[in-house]
Amino acid sequence: MKTKIISVINQKGGVGKTTTVINLAAGLSLQKKKILVIDLDPQGNATTGLGLSNIESSEDTIYSVLNGSKNISDVIKKTNFENLEIITSNVDLSGLEVETAGDSRRAFILKDQLTAYLNDSRADYSHILIDCPPSLSLLTVMALVASNSLIVPLQTEFFALEGITQLIKTIERIKSNLNPELSIRGILLTMFDKRNKLSAQVEKEARDYFKDKVYQTIVPRNVRLSEAPSHGIPVLIYDKTCLGSKSYFLFTEEFLDQDNKFESAA
Repeated sequence: MKTKIISVINQKGGVGKTTTVINLAAGLSLQKKKILVIDLDPQGNATTGLGLSNIESSEDTIYSVLNGSKNISDVIKKTNFENLEIITSNVDLSGLEVETAGDSRRAFILKDQLTAYLNDSRADYSHILIDCPPSLSLLTVMALVASNSLIVPLQTEFFALEGITQLIKTIERIKSNLNPELSIRGILLTMFDKRNKLSAQVEKEARDYFKDKVYQTIVPRNVRLSEAPSHGIPVLIYDKTCLGSKSYFLFTEEFLDQDNKFESAA
């Protein structure tokens, strides 16, 4: 079984990236898949959202891997959830761009480290999910180079599609120059408000434009969804009956169906 490396990406902040990473990871781990989350955002929200600290020293974080002082196997941490491990992040990561300025292969650091780790170790992760920062920075490029595919959370609001065209240009550039294997696995509509006509309009535009790349599952605006991270627990475990949880359970199923389709096609 080949580990699938998937980045959750959108250069716009506040669109549900981290929420999607945490809850897809939790949903998959509840299905007995072994998951590694890599928090690649200096804000460290995936770290705290899975119950770990993002203010401790940076010895055992993704920063130490990317600056060459540690290997991936040294920095993987357990979470309180079975089958779910994480490489944490903190604010030190924001200095990486300047520190690696002289390294002509810096875009490949994460890919090289992950490849070495997956080749050498008996890591049996089915999926590695990377939570990208909300920008098209070096860290995002590193994630794009290291990934097989991408999930793009798209907030159903005005200007959402304008932002995504910029992202697609970046993805195409990375594909032609650095990672020909890269593909968009799917677009996940988030923060949907069924009382708001605009939400439905953005959904229609996204489906017209991206066709079957848009997941059937839609994630609604949901209070419990926004409360869960402050407790360091995925919403699927925090309140499994709320609308937010139901949508992420459905999304997990849709994601696994995709895996089965890919495998039967291969």
